[in-house]
Amino acid sequence: MLLSLDGDEAAYRRLLTALRVLLVGYYSRRMGAATKADMEDLVQETLLALHSRRSTYDRDRLFTAWFFSIARYKLIDHHRGRGRRRLAETELDEKIESGFSEEALTARLDVERLLDGLSPKQQDLIRQVKLEGQSIADTASLTGQSESAVKVSIHRALKALGERLRGGS
Repeated sequence: MLLSLDGDEAAYRRLLTALRVLLVGYYSRRMGAATKADMEDLVQETLLALHSRRSTYDRDRLFTAWFFSIARYKLIDHHRGRGRRRLAETELDEKIESGFSEEALTARLDVERLLDGLSPKQQDLIRQVKLEGQSIADTASLTGQSESAVKVSIHRALKALGERLRGGS
């Protein structure tokens, strides 16, 4: 976030990508039987709110606390708009942010930086299978590839990441 506030557009894109993945997990655990479209709308609304309010971020505060406050209020608004205020209030206590930490966000951003060195196809496969937990079969059908091709591509991507971590190219 600090880099993006200083004008680094690539850092801002990485931040939004990482936050999108975090929000999908965050909202999916809290929205129960909501449709995927509702959840995606909520993720987009939250990212837009972040974008419009990023100039108000206090550099001395923890980013995760600030960001998940926005996410929590967006979720409350979503539930209120659907007449589920009581459910929202019982589910939304102070434990919401407990599963998130600045270290986890930093680790996620580090992973995104590592993935930047891979082809877009490999990045997508790693995100879907290794980070989001989708099955090889589901990923293969989503991407139109065979399961074997997905496995080989993931294996090569992981090998390339391992080489980068060991100091190779």
